[in-house]
Amino acid sequence: MRKKYSILLVEDEENFGSVLKNYLELSDYIVTLCTDGNQGLYSFKNNIYDLCIIDVMMPVRDGFSLATEIKKINPSIPLIFLTAKKLKEDILKGYQIGADDYITKPFDTEVLLYKLKAILNRNGKPIQKEELINYAFGIFNFNTETRELISKTTTKKLSPKEAELLKLLCENINQVVSRDVALNQIWNDNNYFTTRSMDVFIAKLRKYLKEDTAIEIINVHGNGFRLLVK
Repeated sequence: MRKKYSILLVEDEENFGSVLKNYLELSDYIVTLCTDGNQGLYSFKNNIYDLCIIDVMMPVRDGFSLATEIKKINPSIPLIFLTAKKLKEDILKGYQIGADDYITKPFDTEVLLYKLKAILNRNGKPIQKEELINYAFGIFNFNTETRELISKTTTKKLSPKEAELLKLLCENINQVVSRDVALNQIWNDNNYFTTRSMDVFIAKLRKYLKEDTAIEIINVHGNGFRLLVK
């Protein structure tokens, strides 16, 4: 099993910070949330982090000041700035301090995840999902090599596309799988016809899984699908 990477999140908007912290934790990161720059600096001095996400506009100590102190302690620490405004001067100042990226609020959390993976990978910390052959969930066992979905009463041989789609859902149990990600990863295309094709395969998987009432593939409107295991 791969290491969980540790993130320092410094964000003075507590509600937004808590939501982002929970989202990142669901995505398998360890997250420490601080609500001002002084707390963030104290936490950085007393802990080890793989990456920092820092809001620019904060009371007590702003994000630029905090990042400057952090870079003095560890010049190689990856850093992402969050900002509600996108002024050229601020962006240039952030990059001069040593930012790896700049994200303007509001932003797509899925895009943030890809940025995190890219930055950590670039810094010599490759993040890869553990390759599993068997996924056990509910009453089912899914073997990705044989493409067999096995329960106590049935064994269903899945088609290659069905197996790839179920594997992607199993890798992200209880999390949203974006339609775009699924289409590009499995069909290598994203158009009307591949979208309709994926809907057909989702319907087939729902039929196979209905034997267990605690399992459901739900639509997430405007986003994708989620394999819900209650």
